[in-house]
Amino acid sequence: MPQQNTKPNMPFAPQISVPATYMRGGTSKGTFFKLSDLPERCQVAGESRDKFLLRVIGSPDPYGKQIDGLGNGSSSTSKTVILSESDKADHDVNYLFGQVNIAKPMIDWAGNCGNLTAAVGACAINMGLVDADKIANSIHENAESGICEVRIWQQNIGKTIITHVPVYTDAQGKVQVQETGDFELDGVTFPAAEVKIEFIDPVDSSSDMFPTGNLVDDFDVSGCGLNADSVKATFISAGIPTIFMQAEDLGFTGTELQGDINSDSELLAKLEKIRAKGGVAMGLFKDISEAQSSQHIPKIAWVAPAQSYSASSGKAVDANEIDLVVRAMSMGQLHHAMMGTAAVAIAAAATTQGTLVNQAAGAGELMEVRFGHPSGTLLVGGKTEKVDGRWQAKKVSMSRSARRIMIGEVFVPADSF
Repeated sequence: MPQQNTKPNMPFAPQISVPATYMRGGTSKGTFFKLSDLPERCQVAGESRDKFLLRVIGSPDPYGKQIDGLGNGSSSTSKTVILSESDKADHDVNYLFGQVNIAKPMIDWAGNCGNLTAAVGACAINMGLVDADKIANSIHENAESGICEVRIWQQNIGKTIITHVPVYTDAQGKVQVQETGDFELDGVTFPAAEVKIEFIDPVDSSSDMFPTGNLVDDFDVSGCGLNADSVKATFISAGIPTIFMQAEDLGFTGTELQGDINSDSELLAKLEKIRAKGGVAMGLFKDISEAQSSQHIPKIAWVAPAQSYSASSGKAVDANEIDLVVRAMSMGQLHHAMMGTAAVAIAAAATTQGTLVNQAAGAGELMEVRFGHPSGTLLVGGKTEKVDGRWQAKKVSMSRSARRIMIGEVFVPADSF
């Protein structure tokens, strides 16, 4: 019997390790890196960086599970973040977000992740990116805890975000991030410390929050499989470009859960056609074919007046506890809760009289709304005003929570990027 050759016919590249932090922020999870920890060729935007991050997350995966990476097979967990010391005046940290496609070799750098924003301040403190004196001064004399205001420069969209991170003094006298607490966030199983977030001027002053110039448009959806060729829509660019429609125009109630939408391939294809057409109407695409390479934006969402329903956990959501119901799609799937950036869009639209979101919430002058989503409810606030004939969102606020899950090293094959 011939002896088996145990030596490989060709050498294989070894794995390399890179420091990383795995965090939950809001109802999302992502892998966080400090820019200076990345391999040198990945410290600049380009093919090497994209390939490295794709391999970290485990994409592209035709099985849709991302078993060979840190992704969990959903848009909410297929995310990467790169943090660095800010080069902007009056800012502490630069925050760059990458939405990793599960099935395709593609990372969308076009928008922000509002949920992971909740984790950026805490992660920046733990990575040593926030000035130590600023952190120490967050706790007043004779106090054991305080709030550290972390000013974030969101690089994807060029906007300022402020997070209010709870901190405390440990037994050794060192100031630490407070991660545990009793704040409950629907869509997250366990309570944690509350992190308040403010999105400052989420709309460019040179542009209109409503890109068509209208609060409500007659939206051409011919060829999309709806019962009408035209429906009402509110197109808004606040937080993230979003198309709001009335649930009934899509044949929905507004109380749908993931199982009602995500298992229906024909319905998903219909919603993707509508999203692509909406992107053209908003000026994001010249042609609907461009939507294939930009699945992160725009988002498509539908609204309806407040009504009672059972959330995905079985929790009863009472119509009297909310102002409206909202459902939103993310990367081709109904989101299990609500994207943070879409929540910004909801807040801005709800507090602007005349939009479909405002109408669903009962119309009138609103400063905040509590909306129902598949996992429960969320309270958001907003302040909008008309400046030189253009609507602007001056500030949007909400509360989330965040928690470190793992700190260590992530391994990737050296020849994968």
